[in-house]
Amino acid sequence: MMHIVKLSMAAAAMTAIAAPAISAELTVWDWKSGDPAAGSYIQAAKEKFEADNPGDTVKFVMQPHDQYYTILGTALASGKGPDVFLLHGGAQTRARIPALLDLSAHNENLVGTEEFQGEDGKLYALPITIQGFVVYYNKELYADAGLDPESPPQTFDELVAVCEAIKEKGDVPCFAMGNKEGFGAEFLLSALAASMLTEEQQQAFADGTLTWSSPEISAILQTWVDQGEMGWYNKGANSQAKFMDEYEQFMRSDAANVIGLVSDIAHWKQFDDFLGADNLGVFIHPAPEMAFDQPRMPVAGGIGYGVNKDSENLELAEKLAATLADPEPVAVFVNDAGVVPASTVVDTSSLSSPSVIKILGFLNEQSAPMAHSNVTAEELAEWHRQSQLLLNGDTTVEEAASRMDDVQAKAHGG
Repeated sequence: MMHIVKLSMAAAAMTAIAAPAISAELTVWDWKSGDPAAGSYIQAAKEKFEADNPGDTVKFVMQPHDQYYTILGTALASGKGPDVFLLHGGAQTRARIPALLDLSAHNENLVGTEEFQGEDGKLYALPITIQGFVVYYNKELYADAGLDPESPPQTFDELVAVCEAIKEKGDVPCFAMGNKEGFGAEFLLSALAASMLTEEQQQAFADGTLTWSSPEISAILQTWVDQGEMGWYNKGANSQAKFMDEYEQFMRSDAANVIGLVSDIAHWKQFDDFLGADNLGVFIHPAPEMAFDQPRMPVAGGIGYGVNKDSENLELAEKLAATLADPEPVAVFVNDAGVVPASTVVDTSSLSSPSVIKILGFLNEQSAPMAHSNVTAEELAEWHRQSQLLLNGDTTVEEAASRMDDVQAKAHGG
């Protein structure tokens, strides 16, 4: 009898040893995987991960961008979230830190990590791009309005003169603007703050000690109102989506300027393809009251991947996030989509357009923090609402700033 038991135990042990590992399918949520510009990068990352982890697979699920964080929040709260998910740096990452795994062990050869860190200094998502805002302009439309297409505005007075000339010509608005979701005002907030706030003021704004009703921030809100009242934007700006209606308007040559991105959509490469590299110009948005002797470009860690700490395949999910930020697939993203990578070991020599060469110069010489990435998610949501009211003339700067102060204080525990 003892002999039979020993044989049974040995057979069970051999069966356990021989049993194949259970394959896993990891799910990634994003708003990018259905975008043709990101397709080759997504495929390269998927192939690399599946080759490095035989039997395991990855499924990418694209969610609508305008509802992304609502859908993600609901899924995470119910415990049914994805294994890995894409995040914007700054407020959107910090708001979800309780659901994220610490990825500090992978913080090597990366820049733009500050926007993906918590107050504890730990890294909660791995950035793949650097983001920034610049003004792109149509040189042909500048020339048609009697402007020098090779001399874009460097001061706010010069920008006012440009917009007056465009308005007088009467064919197109000075700026394409889509503020249906409040994103247009979000971009302008950062574009102006980069030049109007010192580094100390930027930090105080992020900390909640520089209030929205302060003279420094109120001046930015007033500029948003002033530019609308000066007729710089297309009619119905609050009804037009930023992605991609605003940018399609610019690419059709139906607006002279647009505040666009550095990477990887609504950026120089996409505009080059539609307008021609020689017809596309770029400059930094000047501000009426600048804290520096020349305009500054707002820059931050762009987008990055975090790991759901409730994932049933936590170790694999961490490997997947690291693969998505790996230089090999990110290099594909650089070459095919023209992104500016967060990885310092990725070669960017393929970026040779006249516009991106200027942008890379701005990055090295004229960069500043991106204000909207450093405020809280609650403030961003309220700014979206207040910006629409301001553009419609349904509230005043003082009333909007007061409301923003209340949200800011509450978000910072006040």
